[in-house]
Amino acid sequence: MASPKFEALVDDFEFLDDWEDRYRHVIELGRAMPAMPDAHKSEATRVIGCASNVWIWPLIEGQGPSARIGFEGDSDAMIVRGLIAVLHALYSGTTAAEAAKIDASAELARLGLDQHLSAQRSNGLRAMSKRLADLAAALNDNQPAPKSGAASGA
Repeated sequence: MASPKFEALVDDFEFLDDWEDRYRHVIELGRAMPAMPDAHKSEATRVIGCASNVWIWPLIEGQGPSARIGFEGDSDAMIVRGLIAVLHALYSGTTAAEAAKIDASAELARLGLDQHLSAQRSNGLRAMSKRLADLAAALNDNQPAPKSGAASGA
């Protein structure tokens, strides 16, 4: 089940008439995100599999399956920064157990992203989703939250 924040985003997308408006909305979501400190942008937090530079820094409250997932994210591409904001709406505030049950591909398809992104952007989005799924899996296995860039997509 998606978070209320993501459900609101789905509603916003249904209200927008065409993909160009949705695309602009995704970019605006990225612009509205707080800046990620440069100190958190490193090879260890870079997401492998993205055409642009992308960094995800986990912010975890608690331990194990009941840990709450949050993260900072950034990219050097505005549309990708917006996609990070979409993933933030999908995952942030969920427990590790809840996050492990999220079918990111299906949820993102509700926004039409699967049909309107280039192959490179789709691969990058899958890589970012995999990074968050790997984070949830590690927490569910009572392992420390990974910050490394080892998870790759595409």
